[in-house]
Amino acid sequence: MAATTARSKPYFNEMEAARHLGVSIDEFRILVRRHIVDREEDLNNMPITTFHASDLLLLRLLTGRGTALSHSR
Repeated sequence: MAATTARSKPYFNEMEAARHLGVSIDEFRILVRRHIVDREEDLNNMPITTFHASDLLLLRLLTGRGTALSHSR
């Protein structure tokens, strides 16, 4: 099965998003909590939330890890 890149897939679940950013799921949730979620109640929706490639780009820039999104870890 070929690796899916951020450019070829319209959205990602939290596990896929964390993998594309090269962080653990816990680190990903911390990033979302710091930079995206306004209320703690919104974290309950994380398992069903989808993220677009532009969301991943923004989170990658906020982590200081560059802009390449096409690699999987």
